[in-house]
Amino acid sequence: MSLLPPPGPARRLALMALVVCVLSVAAAVVALVEGSFFGVVWILLAGISSNMAWFYVRKAKVQRAGAAG
Repeated sequence: MSLLPPPGPARRLALMALVVCVLSVAAAVVALVEGSFFGVVWILLAGISSNMAWFYVRKAKVQRAGAAG
């Protein structure tokens, strides 16, 4: 069973949130390695976007379970 919901708006939103999360983690690593405390902002953005991704995945699972029975 796939972790991602079936194709649709929830899947696209979950994938976009996951991409933002990965990019913000990379930006945080680069910023912190360069000695910038701006990396903390990127870490916060990564946390928010990962929560959004999980929200959309769970929302799609609940909708799919409701439609199945």
